Amino acid sequence: MKLAISGKGGTGKTTLAAVLTHYFNNDGYRVLAVDADPDANLASAVGIPAEQAASIIPISGERQLIKERTGADARQFGQLFKLNPTVNDIADKYGIDFRGIKLLVMGGIQKGGTGCACPENVLLRSLLSEIILNRDEVVIVDMEAGIEHLGRGTAQSIDKMLVVVEPGSRSIFTAKSIMKLAKEIGIDSFGIIGNKIQDEKQKQWIRDQFLSTQTLGTIPYHEIIRDADIKQQPLIEILDEGLKREFNRIYEALKSES
Repeated sequence: MKLAISGKGGTGKTTLAAVLTHYFNNDGYRVLAVDADPDANLASAVGIPAEQAASIIPISGERQLIKERTGADARQFGQLFKLNPTVNDIADKYGIDFRGIKLLVMGGIQKGGTGCACPENVLLRSLLSEIILNRDEVVIVDMEAGIEHLGRGTAQSIDKMLVVVEPGSRSIFTAKSIMKLAKEIGIDSFGIIGNKIQDEKQKQWIRDQFLSTQTLGTIPYHEIIRDADIKQQPLIEILDEGLKREFNRIYEALKSES
């Protein structure tokens, strides 16, 4: 499966991406987890030690690689550069291996005034397209609140976009905006994950905002999740039975569609 996870900042999409990465890995799948959020936190959420995670240089910061593959210097405008750089070896060369999981940190798409058609952006988009179109493994992409990394051809190869929402109008509005833009470039399958749910009323309110077939599960507000974030401890290691049940429901719903 090729999964893209998005949502308003702070909703918990990185937490979901990390837990699902472990679920698929523990079930015997080869997994490539891609951190495509400029606020890169997936490494620590997966469980990579903080010191090692802090030392990871995102692909967007690998200036020598960018110049080698595109023929132009990063962060400089007005240059000629390759629009179809060779990228099929980058995930294996630059990915971090952790307990059977491969993690690749992309870094941010810079949003300059003209959309920033610059070497690093071309490399990142080409790399993500290569990963989604051609990698023979489960791919889980932790995205920012948008679809800037996705081109039309890439989007059409995503099996499902998961959108994480929390109880609140701004989160719902962001989710619907993401879904609208994603539909315009060819994504037609969505899964809604409610997070930080405190009661049945909030759970039902979120369900009422989307098609009944789109909601895959809801994750309760829980101090275990909060503490895992504070302590930089991978959530997968400290889930209680209630949280396991909710994540199991989401995982099984995804597997049934694969």
